[in-house]
Amino acid sequence: MADLYISRKMDKGTINISEDVVASLVRSAVVETEGVAELANAVSFDDAETGTKKSIRGVKVRFKEEVILADVAITVKYGGNILDVAKKVQENALAAIQTSTGFEDASVNVHVAGVAF
Repeated sequence: MADLYISRKMDKGTINISEDVVASLVRSAVVETEGVAELANAVSFDDAETGTKKSIRGVKVRFKEEVILADVAITVKYGGNILDVAKKVQENALAAIQTSTGFEDASVNVHVAGVAF
């Protein structure tokens, strides 16, 4: 994964940001979100773009042209509103991506894989 970069041409050269860097930013934002018990070990989902089944462990980041696409798999703490926690995870992950990278075009899909008691 470290070989894939999103790039931005600047006046004095090109800036390349690795998928691993963006995944680390997202991971930090997610685990700090209230109501998240942990990143899920693995979750499978249908990838609408490729029509295949994908599996992720916690956070998966990919780039499509100049758009950052992230998938996040979480376990929610028991008693929390699952939809509210997932929305907050999405907001926090998007804010981390946009603030840290300067790329405004980003998408975060949240997969709730379980509830922790």
